[in-house]
Amino acid sequence: MVRSLWTAATGMIAQQTNLDTIANNLANVNTQGYKTHVNEFKTLLYQNLQTRTTTANGEQKPTSAQVGLGVRNSAITTIFRQGNAMASDSDTAFMIDGKGFFAVRGADGNTYYTRNGNFQFTLATNGNMLANEDGLPVMDTNGRPIILNQNYIVTNITVNSDGELCYPDAKNNPQPMGIRIGLYQFNNPNGLNKLANTLYEQSAASGQPINEATSTAVEKSKVIQNYLEGSNVQVVDEMVSMIVAQRAYELNSKAITTSDEMLQQANNLRR
Repeated sequence: MVRSLWTAATGMIAQQTNLDTIANNLANVNTQGYKTHVNEFKTLLYQNLQTRTTTANGEQKPTSAQVGLGVRNSAITTIFRQGNAMASDSDTAFMIDGKGFFAVRGADGNTYYTRNGNFQFTLATNGNMLANEDGLPVMDTNGRPIILNQNYIVTNITVNSDGELCYPDAKNNPQPMGIRIGLYQFNNPNGLNKLANTLYEQSAASGQPINEATSTAVEKSKVIQNYLEGSNVQVVDEMVSMIVAQRAYELNSKAITTSDEMLQQANNLRR
C-alpha cells in the first residue's frame, strides 16, 4: 500500500505538468507563429513480485508478476502544424507557407529562428534595417542582416513568394533587388530549443539549419506578404485535454485516499 501512495503521487505530478503545458498553449492561442506543445509520458521502474518459475511438475510458467512504480513526463513535443493565415495591413508582415523558419540575429550575435513574421523596417546606423518586434535584424539567404540604404522608400518595397525584395522601376513595375529573406529548415525541428519571444535555438538534436536558397534536398517554402501565421492551438482539443488531465489527477488523488484508508484499517487491527 505504501507503494501505491508513491505511484499515485507520480501520476499527480505528471498530470500537473500536463496541465501546465495545456495552460501555456491556451495562453498563447493568439501568439503569432506559436506551435502547440504536447506532453508525452512513460512508465517508471517495475518490481518483480514473483519471477518466472516452474510448477510442481517442472513446467515453465508463462508470465511473471510485476508491478509498476508510476509514470513521469518523458518529453514535451512541439506540433509544427501550419497555423491559420491572418490578414495584416502591414507591408512587412510575412507568413511562411511550408516548413521553413525565418532567421534573426540576437543581441549576443547568435542566430535564432522563428515562425513569427511580424517585421518592421527600423532606422539603423547605416540605413533601414528589417527587424522583428524586438529590434533583432532579420537575416537574408547569406546570413547577413537585411539593410537598405536610405534612398529607398520602404513603403514601396514588395516581397514575392520566394522571399525576394522588389522595388518599382520607372514604370512602377516591381524589380528584384537581389536580396532574399532567408528561410531555413531542420531535419528534426522538435530538437530545437524553445526560447522566449517565439524564438528557437539550434541544438545538436535539431541538426544544422538547411538553407532553402542553396539546398535542393528540401521542399521550398513560400513567403506570403500582408499575412501572419497565427497560433496552431486548437482550443477545443486543449479543453478536452484539460478535462482528461483533471480526471486523471482526480483518479490518482482517489488512489492516495484509498491507500490511506486501507493503511488506517490495517493499523486499527492491532487494537
